[in-house]
Amino acid sequence: MSFLQKTMKGAKIGHFKNTENSPSVVMPIPQEVCISMSQHMGPPCKPVVAKGDTVKVGTLVGDSDAFLSAPIHSSVSGTVKEISEIVVANGSKCQVVVIAADGEQTVDENVKPPVVETHADFVKAIKNSGLVGLGGAGFPTHIKMNPKNLDAVDTLVINAAECEPYITSDYRTMLERTQDILDGIAAIKKFIGVKQVKIGIENNKPKAIELLKKETANDPSVEVCSLPSLYPKGAEKVTIFETTGRVVKEGMLPADAGVILDNVTSVAFIGQYLRTGMPLVTKCLTVDGDAIAEPKNVVVPIGTRYADVIAFCGGYKKPAKKLIMGGPMMGILVYSDSYPVLKNNNALLAFSSERAIIEPESPCIRCGRCMNTCPYQLQPRQIELAAQNDNIEMLNRLKVMLCMECGCCSYVCPAKRNLTFSNKLAKQKVRAASAKK
Repeated sequence: MSFLQKTMKGAKIGHFKNTENSPSVVMPIPQEVCISMSQHMGPPCKPVVAKGDTVKVGTLVGDSDAFLSAPIHSSVSGTVKEISEIVVANGSKCQVVVIAADGEQTVDENVKPPVVETHADFVKAIKNSGLVGLGGAGFPTHIKMNPKNLDAVDTLVINAAECEPYITSDYRTMLERTQDILDGIAAIKKFIGVKQVKIGIENNKPKAIELLKKETANDPSVEVCSLPSLYPKGAEKVTIFETTGRVVKEGMLPADAGVILDNVTSVAFIGQYLRTGMPLVTKCLTVDGDAIAEPKNVVVPIGTRYADVIAFCGGYKKPAKKLIMGGPMMGILVYSDSYPVLKNNNALLAFSSERAIIEPESPCIRCGRCMNTCPYQLQPRQIELAAQNDNIEMLNRLKVMLCMECGCCSYVCPAKRNLTFSNKLAKQKVRAASAKK
């Protein structure tokens, strides 16, 4: 048994699940949406519509021939106002399709339930739906459902941990769309051929655990696993280990360990899509933070600008210093509330200057907390030093590429060192060195 199998550590952080008892509400259709062509891992899509085109809900507006991609559909009916560019969170630019909504929400004639009889049909349907990982990663789901070693995959692990503070959108999915989850599980079992299903939920969600245990009580192949509330229980390798005991080693994919891992809202969408044929055009996200007047869970058309979402939540009750797409631990800072909602958006957090304090770094005191908290037992301080010295060999020996950038090391550091960012830069250096070779 490896050291990883003996223990899986993490950080004890505040949950701040302020909206857990807030049923998701549907936001009115905005006047226009701004649909990004970069909504998944891999190359962005290219627009397949032009200025002046009429589109409907579910109309294909972006597509790509690249392997690692997923098509993009219109979330509203209306007219293409323009094809332009926006600056995304990492500073690069991407194309967007701006659509002026007519308010009618007319559904495209091509939207119909897919005919699925085989595994190949299932994979094709999932691709056509535009589904990507809705937990935040954005990995195209149809690729995940078509592993090279399909016969060796025997387990579906459903990530319902939702371990990031503030976010409750997956929790609301479990309470409000239980049948969709069950239908998605049934489809995956049928067409992928998995023999067992593990649903991993942090134990700070007792209502969800009780409900899903009740609904799956007559299916011995499904087990609802109550996980300790210790961040980051929702990380891919962590969830798989905690529910199955299997270790996904460095360089391995979950399928190499006989597992397909999918987010609970992604599974619910599969159940919904096979029944309705409506592609991924809406997203439920948690809107919270001390700068938001009325925190809530909101179902919005993909491409809705953050400013419109926040206005629906009562606007700002104090000036926002930071806007975060996702959770406070692994989310991405965005530069403006004109940024649009993406497929893998599960939260929008707005914090005032009182909560968005960046404390100054001080010298490392060699306490070892970063190493003792890391789920993979990495050595963040040593990685930081190796990166500063451009010691690629040492970075590889320290297994920096295993780092999932969960933020635990920075969170527990008493010297307030930004170790997570150092790890991220170190990984970039390793990739650059590898590319040169």
